[in-house]
Amino acid sequence: MKKIIVLLLSITWFNVYAQTTDTAKIDSANILALPDTVRHLESKAASYIAPAVFITYGVLSLHVKPIRDVDISVYNDLIEDHPNFHYHIENYFQYAPAVLVYGLNLAGVQGKNTFIDRTILYGMSEGIMALTTFTLKNVTHRMRPNGSNNFSFPSGHTGNAFAAAEFMAQEYGEKSPWYGIVGYSFATATAILRVYNRDHWFSDIVAGAGFGILSTKAAYLIYPLFRNKLFYDKKSAKSSLIMPTYSNGVAGFAFVKQL
Repeated sequence: MKKIIVLLLSITWFNVYAQTTDTAKIDSANILALPDTVRHLESKAASYIAPAVFITYGVLSLHVKPIRDVDISVYNDLIEDHPNFHYHIENYFQYAPAVLVYGLNLAGVQGKNTFIDRTILYGMSEGIMALTTFTLKNVTHRMRPNGSNNFSFPSGHTGNAFAAAEFMAQEYGEKSPWYGIVGYSFATATAILRVYNRDHWFSDIVAGAGFGILSTKAAYLIYPLFRNKLFYDKKSAKSSLIMPTYSNGVAGFAFVKQL
């Protein structure tokens, strides 16, 4: 089990270091202003290897007996070594990287994107991840190790945690790779605890990690395609602004675009 944990940590941290950094400086913009582009951490092809391997491994576990046997072996080792382990701190760990992103911003450590952009990006990431995992849970019908239901594959907690970890790496990875390492450490701890608490098989968390990472990468690739067309006209150098509003006890947002 210890070797598997070390392998999981090594591969996820490799995903952080496999990304190149964009050294362009970010101007300090108003928290609600929308600049001409959404910036994201440009990734080498190598950064997609880890999540692709994770997903492939998880899917193969549904049909390949030797891989499925690893699940059973890990489970038996846990029952033997930690039969009474029940600490669900992973319910909080899964959100730690995202909370840290906003906490760092409040502390004055600026990330790549504005509050509005990063919030939409994170929301898109979580949406993609949730749709993927929910669909697969209902298609695969794998029983959880604790026998509570048939929604074991893939791990939603793990997907959520790794999506948040990649979100942190995207926003702050160019400042220091340690931000990504911290985020991925929380995500890895979340995954391991899901196995220790008998909520998931090992292959469930491996697949969940892959889907989580790719969900955030997809959000950072897709969002600029429509966002910059909607909020910024490069030819006329006209931009847009989202502003909070409050009238007659009703709060909301106002969209303002130069014409």
